[in-house]
Amino acid sequence: MNIIVCVKQVIDPEAPPASFKIDPATNKAVLPGVAPVIDPYGEYALEAALRIKDAKGCKITAISLGSKLLREVVKKPLSVGADTLILLEDDSFAEGDSWSTASALAAAIKKVGQFDLILCGREASDTGAGAVGPGIAEILGLPSVTLAKKIEITDGKARVERVTPDGYEVIETPLPALITVSNELGEPRYPTIKGIMAAKKAEPTVWKPADIGLDAAHVGAAAQRAKMTKLFQPVREGKCVMAEGETPEEAAVNLALKLREAKII
Repeated sequence: MNIIVCVKQVIDPEAPPASFKIDPATNKAVLPGVAPVIDPYGEYALEAALRIKDAKGCKITAISLGSKLLREVVKKPLSVGADTLILLEDDSFAEGDSWSTASALAAAIKKVGQFDLILCGREASDTGAGAVGPGIAEILGLPSVTLAKKIEITDGKARVERVTPDGYEVIETPLPALITVSNELGEPRYPTIKGIMAAKKAEPTVWKPADIGLDAAHVGAAAQRAKMTKLFQPVREGKCVMAEGETPEEAAVNLALKLREAKII
């Protein structure tokens, strides 16, 4: 069995909010001194693949797309048990939207050739769009299931427990298929010392747009179908209004009246 996991290098979502600055001229976040990490949702997808590997055995290929990818970051899938790492790395891949990213990843997956299952995070922590995984499935003509919290593989089918607002539903789909994985799966495993040392020695396969049959003018920012008009930090303001009274009882009545005026109660 062959599993492909899509992972992404992102700005650390655990960085203090005070470290985030927005450059209005470029519509980009500027975070001096904040190191990037593998997207946490991508780590859940990787953990799902590793659990299948533990239970049934399989080959896991991790794919990451971007420019100037840090090897100490993007090699993490290898350190926890992935077998192969493919990097779609070129300046032309930068600044893509969900469509151009999904298109490039789908082309890379076609080049990989043999796969039974594609796993992605439910969304990326930097954009929250959740569109790349389903986009890959649409381009490749595959069935897809989103928001998985458990995946079991039996008899050429995937049995998925899919998160819903009030619990979960069970869906069965034939393979090959694409599944996006949610954080309800459970905590991803940590790399072992042995895994970290092996990952340091391993060399990823690097593909440029031409290697996956695409022109540089048809990837990244050049292939965007959506345009960001403004990136900004929301301004949150609060004020305190005191509910006064001669006695605690009168203050409580005045508080209730103010809450009613504000349509809170």
